[in-house]
Amino acid sequence: MLSLAGISKTFNLDTPSPNPALRGIDLHLEPGEFVTIIGSNGAGKSTLLNAIAGVFPIDSGRIVVDGQDITNWPEHKRASLIGRVFQDPMMGTAASMSIEENLAMAAKRGERRGFARGVNVNSRARFREMLADLGLGLENRLSDKVKLLSGGQRQSLTLLMATISRPKLLLLDEHTAALDPKTAQQVAELTNQIVKSAGLTVLMVTHNMEHALNTGTRTVMMHEGQIIFDVSGDKRAKMTVADLLNEFSRLRGESLADDRLLLG
Repeated sequence: MLSLAGISKTFNLDTPSPNPALRGIDLHLEPGEFVTIIGSNGAGKSTLLNAIAGVFPIDSGRIVVDGQDITNWPEHKRASLIGRVFQDPMMGTAASMSIEENLAMAAKRGERRGFARGVNVNSRARFREMLADLGLGLENRLSDKVKLLSGGQRQSLTLLMATISRPKLLLLDEHTAALDPKTAQQVAELTNQIVKSAGLTVLMVTHNMEHALNTGTRTVMMHEGQIIFDVSGDKRAKMTVADLLNEFSRLRGESLADDRLLLG
């Protein structure tokens, strides 16, 4: 479902201080795989998601999603294949528009737009049913502006919007990090529910190493723009956070020094 071959990106390339953010990344995901990405600040995790989403062009390499080479596709065209949820609950939605209007826009992602009513009786009934599954009471607030929602409600809505058109690939960029622990757990459970029911292929960045090991089917660790560790199956199931730290030390010859990563 996703194939990355030799993905490289250097920022400030023609300056005295070039910043190599991605260094020849190779990564392959089968349909339905849920891969968590762990790594210290500056490891290249979010840069990798941005490269896949088309936020900026890569310097070299090839990006293939569902058999289609999207390396040179603009970001808006990739949206027909890729859904994304950001860390900031304020991103991914139009705050001044209603819940149902936001869902209507998301449902049309990747389609040609015309002059027609964005929300009709049928779509409203569909949105109400989908929102009811969240268990947040949003099905009774379809006309409310999104800016009136709490962080957890808004992130749940964003998750629903990112998956409403069943994307080939879902990118989650620390999408629970800005929430309080209880709300973060609720959004994490909702994520697993939606991913499982829709059979989505997922790349999820997280700073919580325990979450990285307990979520999905596979975990990769990045450092200085490279993937240095890739684990799945029985080996991953038996791993602990201490094991992950030991692997980092073994591979890099140094201890991990990132308070955010160490504290989860």
